[in-house]
Amino acid sequence: MNPNKSTFVASLIITALLMLAYFYMGIERVEKDTIMGQKTGGIRDITEQDQNGVEMESLARFAVEEHNKKENTLLEFSRLVKAKEQVVAGKMYHLTLEAKDANGKIQVYETKVLVQSWMNLKQMQEFKVSDDPLLQDTTVH
Repeated sequence: MNPNKSTFVASLIITALLMLAYFYMGIERVEKDTIMGQKTGGIRDITEQDQNGVEMESLARFAVEEHNKKENTLLEFSRLVKAKEQVVAGKMYHLTLEAKDANGKIQVYETKVLVQSWMNLKQMQEFKVSDDPLLQDTTVH
């Protein structure tokens, strides 16, 4: 085989392999950015049916309990107002809930709970009084 011809063939093979590697890396990146058909990072509303399920209420109750431990308070979970989920390294649940304080006053709170089921991890990331005045006006005292 001619040395120029073998160099050309080798260059073609290397180019083809590089193109395949680049293509594969692109597919892998898309697969990593998508978990179960959901784009990572995007926040989506949880359907009312799922929101009223045991799992969402359990997460809301968990957030109130964790807040009580962390802040040494006595909030009592009342109801889940709305729920959203965000695909991250696991799922981040954005929950809006009502809770009653020790004086019986009901207030609306927003919380974020991270769930990584493969690591058996459930962690409250944030818990605060909602700054949405429309939600605060709908609470029953």
